[in-house]
Amino acid sequence: MHLAQRALTRAASAGTVALLALAVGCAPQPEEKASGKASGSSGASCAKGSLSTRTAGKLTVATDEPAYEPWFKDDKPANGKGFESAVAYAVAKQLGYADGDVVWQSVPFNKAFAPGRKSFDFDINQVSISDERKKAVDFSSGYYDVRQAVIALKGSKAAKATGLADLKGLKLGAQVGTTSLDYIDDVVKPTGSPAAYAKNDQAKSALKNGQVDAIVTDLPTAFYITAAEVTDAKIVGQFENQGGTPEQFGLVLDKGSALTSCVTRAVDALRADGTLAKIEKQWLSEAVDAPVLK
Repeated sequence: MHLAQRALTRAASAGTVALLALAVGCAPQPEEKASGKASGSSGASCAKGSLSTRTAGKLTVATDEPAYEPWFKDDKPANGKGFESAVAYAVAKQLGYADGDVVWQSVPFNKAFAPGRKSFDFDINQVSISDERKKAVDFSSGYYDVRQAVIALKGSKAAKATGLADLKGLKLGAQVGTTSLDYIDDVVKPTGSPAAYAKNDQAKSALKNGQVDAIVTDLPTAFYITAAEVTDAKIVGQFENQGGTPEQFGLVLDKGSALTSCVTRAVDALRADGTLAKIEKQWLSEAVDAPVLK
């Protein structure tokens, strides 16, 4: 379902980062998380007064509109409720910003990681870290490990699917530009072209109206859709993560942003001290299991 850049990289920066990481006691990161770190300055100070934000003394955070549950509550990113709203404020606090210093901005999902200069400091909108996207933007390390899931109307042929072979002949849909759509193309490999929608709302409407047999979303969103929005639908199952490493959502920043290393360090600290796990338990507790489609 949605960052005044400066090229400050110097030959000595890698050594500086290693020493700083040890100093703050960050836990070692697996390879996938390391790959989320991009080319922004790693030698810049992360003290609040030294951060090169869009507006001095403020942290501008972007997400899509509408902002869906369970990632945000009541379509109000600024209320601190919902998984991603809570994560954004936790990162802000780690960077030295009070809640009142966080300024929210609406940016469409696809534009968040499209090439070009950004109007935000970072974007949080269920954007999966990928090598292709890292050509245009920077990512923090991952703040959430995610799987994709299939949703179908109860009693339909699609609802009876138990494996990938059962999905191939179905009409499937997902939001454009998402990993959900990639999983349809690359994992299911359906016999017909999938339907791509600008918004998840459109995909849900297509499912309710019978225009598609099933839709694909991330697992927590699937739990929310079936529990509160399309109650005559069910989660058919979830996909296995591909490539042996988990798909992860990362915070999106401008390519070469001077903030990338500081934001990554903040995410790493929140993972290491258990804050991310606590936020996940609070807001995504229902997304615990679903049959695996093989």
